[in-house]
Amino acid sequence: MARDLIVSSKEGAIGRITLNRPEAMNTFTIPFAQQLDAALWNMEKDPDIRVVVIDGAGKNFCTGISLDQFPSRTQREAREFLYQIDAFYHTLARMKTVTIAAVHGYAVANGAGLAFGCDLTLAADTAVFGTTAINVGLICLGPAAPMIRLIGRKKTLEMVLTGDTIKAQEAQRLGLINQVVPEAQLQEAAGSLAQKLAAKSPLALQIGKEGINRLQDIPYHQGLDLMDDLFATLCSTEDAVEGVSAFLAKRPPEWRKC
Repeated sequence: MARDLIVSSKEGAIGRITLNRPEAMNTFTIPFAQQLDAALWNMEKDPDIRVVVIDGAGKNFCTGISLDQFPSRTQREAREFLYQIDAFYHTLARMKTVTIAAVHGYAVANGAGLAFGCDLTLAADTAVFGTTAINVGLICLGPAAPMIRLIGRKKTLEMVLTGDTIKAQEAQRLGLINQVVPEAQLQEAAGSLAQKLAAKSPLALQIGKEGINRLQDIPYHQGLDLMDDLFATLCSTEDAVEGVSAFLAKRPPEWRKC
């Protein structure tokens, strides 16, 4: 029986997805990409899961698309290949469930894109990031989609066109990741953050993520009105009543499931 290229598990309200091609530095192939996308959607559809942590087995998080997947192709064949490989970018952006990347070792090319595409990203202090495809005559345009929203046009161009790598501390300074922790504490830190988020109202988490994602695509005043509309929607829910009541009564809230 073939080994799972993506391993999924859950503990309470926290799901975990582990990239499981350590012998190939967790590089993407079509089966790997398909299993990853399926795992993300399975987590999204599970009513018990509020937060998903994504990590990598072995010494590295993910080093992009396996280069042996790039034989001579027609433009149409290459496009169909890349649409399958890059499906996770669309899925991450469409998920209501909060995603956290826990990165160690190298996260380059599509591995960097996966890390940057998650809602929150923690990295070991030894982690290295880069959009390195240009160094082999390709180009990291998939990773550029989340990057340009995080760091803007000029820095995205610099990273994509030079193929240079950066350390975790620089990635944090640029706003590509949230936290840098000692490598030995990475899993603990990711678990602690996931638990903190999972303790919040699941409806508030979902509406908060939806609102902030949509703000990026609309003008300021329209965006502000939309945020008020979404907040008003949340105010009319049982969780909002429960949260305020619990605070005033000085007791823990009991959130309803989504």
